[in-house]
Amino acid sequence: MRQHLVRLAAVAAAATLTLGVTATPALAADEGPVDADIFVQKVDGLDPDFTMGVDISSYLSLIDSGVVFRDSAGQPANFFEVLADHGVTDVRLRVWNDPYNSTTGAGYGGGTVDAERAAEMGKLATDAGLGVLVDFHYSDFWADPGKQKAPKAWAGYTIAQKAAATKAYTIESLELMKTEGVDVTMVQVGNETTNGVAGETSWANIAQIFQAGSEGVRQVFPDALVAVHFTNPNRANYTTFAGYLQTYGVDYDVFASSYYAFWHGTLANLKSELNKIVNQYGKKVIVAETSWAYTLDDADGHPNVIRTAAAATQYPVSVQGQSRALRDVIATVSEVDQGAGLGVYYWEPAWLPVGPPSALEANKVLWERDGSGWASSAASEYDPADAGVYFGGSAWDNQALFAADGTPLSSLSTFEWVYTGTTAPLEVVSYEPVSLTFANASAVALPATVTVVYNDGSTGTAAVEWSDAVSWITSPGSYTVSGVTAAGLPVSASVTVTASTTNHVANPGFETATAPWTVTGTGGAITATTDASSGTRAFKFYSGGTYSTAVSQTVTGLEPGTYQLSAVAHGGAFTSGSATLRAVTSEGSFETPLSITAWGEHNSSSVVVQVGENGEAVVSASLVDAAGGTWGTFDDFSLVAFDPSTVDTTDLAALVAEADGLDRSLYTDATLATLDAALEKARIVLAASAPTEEQRDIAAGLVGDALEGLEEIVVPALEVVAAPVISGTARVGQTLTASAGEFTPAVDHVDYQWLRDGVAIDGATASTYTVVAADRGASLTVAVTASRAGFTSATAISTAVAVPRALTVGTPKISGSAVVGGKLTASVSVSPTATKAYQWYADGKAVSGAKSATYTVKRADAGKKLTVRITLTRSGYETVAKTSASVTVAKLFAKVSTPKISGTAKVGKKLTASISVSPAAAKTYQWYVNGKAVSGAKSASYTVRKADAGKKVTVKVTVSKSGYQSVSKVSAPKKIAK
Repeated sequence: MRQHLVRLAAVAAAATLTLGVTATPALAADEGPVDADIFVQKVDGLDPDFTMGVDISSYLSLIDSGVVFRDSAGQPANFFEVLADHGVTDVRLRVWNDPYNSTTGAGYGGGTVDAERAAEMGKLATDAGLGVLVDFHYSDFWADPGKQKAPKAWAGYTIAQKAAATKAYTIESLELMKTEGVDVTMVQVGNETTNGVAGETSWANIAQIFQAGSEGVRQVFPDALVAVHFTNPNRANYTTFAGYLQTYGVDYDVFASSYYAFWHGTLANLKSELNKIVNQYGKKVIVAETSWAYTLDDADGHPNVIRTAAAATQYPVSVQGQSRALRDVIATVSEVDQGAGLGVYYWEPAWLPVGPPSALEANKVLWERDGSGWASSAASEYDPADAGVYFGGSAWDNQALFAADGTPLSSLSTFEWVYTGTTAPLEVVSYEPVSLTFANASAVALPATVTVVYNDGSTGTAAVEWSDAVSWITSPGSYTVSGVTAAGLPVSASVTVTASTTNHVANPGFETATAPWTVTGTGGAITATTDASSGTRAFKFYSGGTYSTAVSQTVTGLEPGTYQLSAVAHGGAFTSGSATLRAVTSEGSFETPLSITAWGEHNSSSVVVQVGENGEAVVSASLVDAAGGTWGTFDDFSLVAFDPSTVDTTDLAALVAEADGLDRSLYTDATLATLDAALEKARIVLAASAPTEEQRDIAAGLVGDALEGLEEIVVPALEVVAAPVISGTARVGQTLTASAGEFTPAVDHVDYQWLRDGVAIDGATASTYTVVAADRGASLTVAVTASRAGFTSATAISTAVAVPRALTVGTPKISGSAVVGGKLTASVSVSPTATKAYQWYADGKAVSGAKSATYTVKRADAGKKLTVRITLTRSGYETVAKTSASVTVAKLFAKVSTPKISGTAKVGKKLTASISVSPAAAKTYQWYVNGKAVSGAKSASYTVRKADAGKKVTVKVTVSKSGYQSVSKVSAPKKIAK
């Protein structure tokens, strides 16, 4: 392990800047607590080399989606340096083989972390002085106890081929990281491999994958630690896993465990399981994943994993509670025997929202584009049952160690403050649950005080005033009564009034061995367990593969009549199959579902049973086709005589359902308080086994009146100061940019939506928009919707910009004679008709005044190339200008003299024509007598005929040369003697 002294010094400096107090490195023997806004208990004897890790695998995708990370002062900052400044020493990076859609190439999401992207983040971490744990999933997407699918490329591989591919892939990926300079300190060969790895479920095959990965690590990074990773320590089976690893000779250094307090039992049990690994197998241990929620609020519009208070009861859901949860895991691992606890990694402390819930549609675009949500729709090809159905955003934003705006929460400093401890103002953060059972309703009495828990972990008592709804408890049932302490802390009490009847189930909690219960199927057993709902024993079930199991008992000697069968279920990972509480009598089968939700949630179910004349009932709890990984217990059965109420509470239940469906954010606190008081009484009536008609009617009246009396909150609205403005050229292929407009007061967020003729353009939700062909002839506007907490949103729409239609224009043509003095004519085809404007050009230079369809070639044009540019305009259409192909004007001869005739002008004599030409050119001749062409007389000489006597002879000479304008000239006449 690396030395962290430098980092601790940096941490101390950061504490000085953040808190205004002086904090020195946590290694000083006399180090005292620092002042802070949360309480952190010092972890005594904490090794200065203890790894304080975080899994930040979603980082690159978040940055791509525009997330900004900040320092404690709220200023944008280097994310990895912020981590280091708060005591983090290492990062963990998951690696998927090929997290891309095989057809479209789109990323699967969850950060879309392949080896290249992991190397990029690893280098950033290394540059900030952080070590890197590489977490190979050996899958193309999420690998966990419920999913261990082989990569697409490994489909159909034998185990030998998979092992070879595992080693090769491990080496290739790590070599890439080595080349990039990543400080790899530990490598996981699989992620949460409790039920398999890379599609393999037998231990002989699982071990081959592990060993292949290990060999790859040893080859590339011989000094890095090799880790195997499992989860669900509450099942107390880690030594079984370690035994298999030893049996099959897997070479590894670290046994890693996930530990989430809301799922995985107690820290005492975690410590016990890790100690067994250390003491029996001589391995080092870490907690590779842990976290806790600091709020129940959703920050991005996608539901969070932990979204109800009932799902997280071990610590307060607060920044203080989050810090305590992290501190306690660090303390537990550091206290493992033989100093073998190396460190703790917090899972995804920076998986922040890419936008607020009000921007859900825009968020969806980013999740899909950048992979910044837990899964994109592209992953449906690989994981159709989960990602293919529930793809979306971050389900973890309320467990981050950063606020939604990217500023560190105080809980991030837990990594440094565990070395020193902190002092903070004492405040109540929670209270210990109040649960009371009474034999009859008249005995119900609630305590005058409750035990409260302070932020330093100490407890005290506080006086409490209970709701008058307690007086409505008049018959057996399970009830909840609210109260408030003198300091204003809301509390509640669970009150159970039992029926004055006998439980006819023998050994109902399995506390006296197994009789008279019968166990069938696989995966279930009556045993001692810490997961029991009460006592120390229960019917416990678990299997790595799909399974069915049941526990049943035949109850005899019952009086015919009506009974109520009840049982308690506890467990988790129940993703498919059925769980049923059932009684079979001579009157039929009576059943109801059992609720298996999460660790710590003990859910009671009951069903009314009719017992016939034979006085027998077979009671049972069963799992049928439960998914591999489903775990839990059935406990505390009861079968008691039941006198069902004859009071119809259907209408009251409907009123309660109506109230529960309200959007409470719309109404005032005072009127909601009145409604809540009425609902509390109504729920007592509905939970009672024998409510009276009077109670039902009064409760219905109270709820009805409270619903009618609800007053809506007058929420201030944002005001539009200036509408957005579109800039740019509204032409196909051009990009338009919209300003945000102006609103008052200042807004938190704006969303854009471009519209074509008033209809939203699908996917056009950015501040820029590139005009497409479909926009021709349409008007474009942009709607900007501004939002701010505590205000209703406001939308402003820009002035429209028109996108012109397109003319259909051919290429201009020039016809006519391209010679000096010649007339040229320009033409072009266009549809629909349009106004044409012309400009003639000579050698690319506009000819002044030449702006008509025709052009007479000038002497100055000789030898030049002429073109014409025609500009076509029509209202509502895009102006088009097109240029013709060029025509070349013939050159002029520098000199062409008048021809001369020499020789004797008598009959029979020879006359000769001569002419001077520059440059030299070809000459053609035509002789004339008295102006009439002499047939055949086309040479330079002419012999005078008898018929020519007394007449005048002339000659026309035509000179021509390629690229020149031909010239014809006629000589002076020569009279022939008679």
